[in-house]
Amino acid sequence: MTGLRVATAGTGYFSRFHYQAWSRMEGASLIALYNRDAQNRARAAAEWSAPAAHADFDEMLATEQPDLVDIITPPASHLDFIGAAAARGIPMICQKPFCRDLDEAEEAARVAEAAGVLLVVHENFRFQPWYGEARRLLSAGALGDPYQVTFRLRPGDGQGPGAYLDRQPYFQTMERFLVHETAIHLIDVFRYLMGEATAVFARLRRLNPAIAGEDAGIIHLDFASGARGLFDGNRLADHAAKNPRLTMGEMLLEGSAATLRLDGNGRLWLRRHGESDEEQVDYDWSDAGFGGDCVYRLQRHVVDHLTGGAPVMNTAREYLANLRIEEAVYESDAAGRVVKLTD
Repeated sequence: MTGLRVATAGTGYFSRFHYQAWSRMEGASLIALYNRDAQNRARAAAEWSAPAAHADFDEMLATEQPDLVDIITPPASHLDFIGAAAARGIPMICQKPFCRDLDEAEEAARVAEAAGVLLVVHENFRFQPWYGEARRLLSAGALGDPYQVTFRLRPGDGQGPGAYLDRQPYFQTMERFLVHETAIHLIDVFRYLMGEATAVFARLRRLNPAIAGEDAGIIHLDFASGARGLFDGNRLADHAAKNPRLTMGEMLLEGSAATLRLDGNGRLWLRRHGESDEEQVDYDWSDAGFGGDCVYRLQRHVVDHLTGGAPVMNTAREYLANLRIEEAVYESDAAGRVVKLTD
């Protein structure tokens, strides 16, 4: 074992992408995992060669004294686990949805800051390589002045009474679903690409009667720069892709000099203003893990910060902006009006 000593909490569906990333991470080693269920704990420890497996989170922290904790559990446990790790001065990564609501998320950020420890939210979409390249092109001026970003979410996994049951069955019972679980990813991506939002208008609906929450909707965002954002989500419809979950949909980023298009296979296409033909953008990315290996890229980002002082994104304090937009989306839909965002 070399480098940072990493302990984890959680062994659910998405955790395997975290464990896969830690298993090939230079400068970090998995030393222990926590899960309260004995069978799941033993299975995960064997699969990922964890030297230790614990049934008690606090005991794991006290016994193993890790350098970093990766919290991959449901939101109801987040605040308690963050408090326990912060009390011991241990930096953390925490999965999203981040805590149960905005109030808990604000408290989690406060607890971490008061203890002087790093708390990064595992919001991995902005680490998908196509968005990194899009941001590079924007910064280089290749698109000119940005006008609008549009994303059409079309994973096609939400039809019928069996929707989501094979992978994440709790999706069916979430009272807030499309925005709280999925659109929050693209809200973060929009901020990553376009800056801070100033106003929201949203219309949401439920198409599949087998689920509790909304599964389709349109969200319009105003940005401080004057640009606009449009999220058009429908989990029942699909899009053209070898793997619909690779990008989860398609993006159009329009500017005064050019338009950039993301297709369902992770390819970027640039069309200059006034021209009819697109050219494919050549950039490096790996079709590994989830979403272009974005889980590894996020975890690498945190390790590089802790070991070498590299800049870090997605701290809990920064992430609160996404949750405030989420609250504004639900408020806008309920009231049928534009909701302005304030600091």
